[in-house]
Amino acid sequence: MGRFVMNARENLVQQALEGLEVSDGDLVRLNRDPDFVTRAEPARDEVAVVSGGGSGHEPLHTGFVGRGMLHAAVPGDVFASPTALQVRAAIEATDTGRGTVLIIKNYTGDVLNFSIAADLLSNTHTVETVLVDDDLATSSEEEGGPGRRGTAAVVVTEKVCGAAAAEAGASVDRVRDLGRKVVSRSATLGMSFRAPTNPLTGLRSFELEEGEVEFGVGIHGERGIETRRPSGEAADLVESLASPLVEALGLDRGAPVLAVVNGLGATHGLELSVAAFELRRFLEGKGLSLERTLVGPYVTSLDMKGFSITLTALDDELTELWDAPVHTPALR
Repeated sequence: MGRFVMNARENLVQQALEGLEVSDGDLVRLNRDPDFVTRAEPARDEVAVVSGGGSGHEPLHTGFVGRGMLHAAVPGDVFASPTALQVRAAIEATDTGRGTVLIIKNYTGDVLNFSIAADLLSNTHTVETVLVDDDLATSSEEEGGPGRRGTAAVVVTEKVCGAAAAEAGASVDRVRDLGRKVVSRSATLGMSFRAPTNPLTGLRSFELEEGEVEFGVGIHGERGIETRRPSGEAADLVESLASPLVEALGLDRGAPVLAVVNGLGATHGLELSVAAFELRRFLEGKGLSLERTLVGPYVTSLDMKGFSITLTALDDELTELWDAPVHTPALR
């Protein structure tokens, strides 16, 4: 156990949730059996925004519970979906009668269990869904396939939906539509110098040699679309991630964008700031307007050494909602 700050492996997530309540008990409350996190002061008369997924990505999602963002977050075990019963209980605990919007990263377990929870409540609650599928590395033409993974654009989606519910008093359909708008205007790519180590097994999900990077990695330690690619300077790494995003979003000169430079767990803030510097330089060279940025470890993958870049094409509506007040453990 010496490589991790933990006691028994089976208690890791539960004790971490207890610790969140210790550190941010003025903002969040932990419900036990089933486990989910809600705001310390419940919202009144607004659409509830609920998200969740496997642990190991902190501060996602529990760190984004609070005013102007999530009403509840539902954590699973490390890299494992929460159960449908957890999700159902979180919906029941936070629905004020205005309905609930579920924000779901596109992974099979999350989609299945959040959908089952919505179905279980279909006769008593209004539940709408937003599926986040921003990862360009998993774009596929395969019909009926799982589609692109959900990664760091989920933070932008949660922020915009939470602001619409809290600040604008939007209807459940409007909050849903805004979430889907964010997803349609967002794309992400990530790379890694070192794979994450699973604390439950002590094993890395893949191995790299010095001077190699994995391009197009997933947030569960999935291998990339280019494995063992030679590394380079920060400018080269940033351009390799950002250029496909600009192309995929069809961004024209002068287009305003929001950028999330996201650390994947073990990348220092110094390095992320260099990446942000290079990203601004790259976007300005393309004639794009970098209007808003978020830089830091927001959607992590345990101790993965790497980073991702998310671009969201802004308009006046999304900019206003992004700028709206927020007060959560991880974003305020």
